[in-house]
Amino acid sequence: MITWREGEVRDLLPGWTGVQVLRVDVGGDPVLALAYPDVVGTAAVGDRVLLNVTALERGLGTGGSALVVAIPDRAAAWPGAAEGDSNGGDVTGGDATEGCARPPGHLVKARYTPLQPMVLGVDDPEGEHHAALQEADDLEGMPVLATDLHSALPAVLAGIRAGHPDARVAYVMTDGAALPLAWSRTVAGLRDAGWLASTITAGQTFGGDLEAVTVHTALLAARHVVGADVAVVIQGPGNLGTDTRWGFSGVAAGEALNAASVLGGRPVAGVRVSQADARARHRGLSHHSATAFGRVLTRAADLPVPSTVGIAEGFTAVGAPTDSAMTSRAPSTPPHPPQTASLWDGTSLLACLEQVQEQARELVARAPHLTLVEVATEGLPEALEDVPVRLTTMGRGLEDDPAAFLAAAAAGRHAARLLS
Repeated sequence: MITWREGEVRDLLPGWTGVQVLRVDVGGDPVLALAYPDVVGTAAVGDRVLLNVTALERGLGTGGSALVVAIPDRAAAWPGAAEGDSNGGDVTGGDATEGCARPPGHLVKARYTPLQPMVLGVDDPEGEHHAALQEADDLEGMPVLATDLHSALPAVLAGIRAGHPDARVAYVMTDGAALPLAWSRTVAGLRDAGWLASTITAGQTFGGDLEAVTVHTALLAARHVVGADVAVVIQGPGNLGTDTRWGFSGVAAGEALNAASVLGGRPVAGVRVSQADARARHRGLSHHSATAFGRVLTRAADLPVPSTVGIAEGFTAVGAPTDSAMTSRAPSTPPHPPQTASLWDGTSLLACLEQVQEQARELVARAPHLTLVEVATEGLPEALEDVPVRLTTMGRGLEDDPAAFLAAAAAGRHAARLLS
């Protein structure tokens, strides 16, 4: 059941692209709430708002905020509508309010939920790109990198840029976790920094530069509409897991690479790695990667892992995060908290990567469709320090779990190498 609350907007706090952060008075108690203006309209101080507080009351991490469901006393305007026009009236078939032109598009996302939005699909007959995609069937060898966690995205991009600084990269967000792309402050920061050529929301996700029905159409749009050199496919923030072999949303990474192969792309399997996760099943090479790429994925793909060459000798000096690196991040992303000790040193990192390589060899022995590729790590620590957003995975920063980000960057470097 959904837990509803009603309140009044007291303050507008700093948000990010596509998201308003509000302080709402609910029965005398201040509540932090998020609103998506493209869905519910733009809130103002004094507005009455209806909130979904289910996740907030459960104390969840990702998603544990109140969400604005409606601004009942304010009629939201269609994007681009003239002043005074509203989206009132019958928007499913009849005429909308007089004078308001209904925007094109008939793709419904988050279907049959109370907040289903209707968007213009990239291959929608009403759209400008329909002709380009009507018969599209080939990615023309474009590298497609898929991995499990949304937090890997900036590190993957750092690796791509380290190998090919001018590569056009499209991010395809799948619907295993967050559905609104606007939820991701990571993507907002990467877009602001010019690190992404385009974002494409596939399946039930919405809010990208382009909207796609499936991962297949998203990949084809990346190639034939965006002109991308590389596509990166990752679910949004907030992956779901159940401590079972098959019950986790990251299985979609294997399915995405099957799609890439069917369409003539070059699949790259970005492994999930950790040297600091308290759960044994995720230390070294995560069991999520073993399942998604060893069993869900059935087509030929590269499995890049970081090389251990040079890790033990002087790696701390070139890889340890610096004060300047901490303060160079985007203003909307706070710096890493002070740490009492860093795992970014040659000994512990080397031990983790040796474990990853051993696990990867075992995985490839069981899954002959995978090709193990060792990727040099020289220059990747510096590339990770230059990422314009905060690097954090499962609450751990770069200095807490460097192997996680190094593995993602190595996968990106390999994808860039395939462009040559």
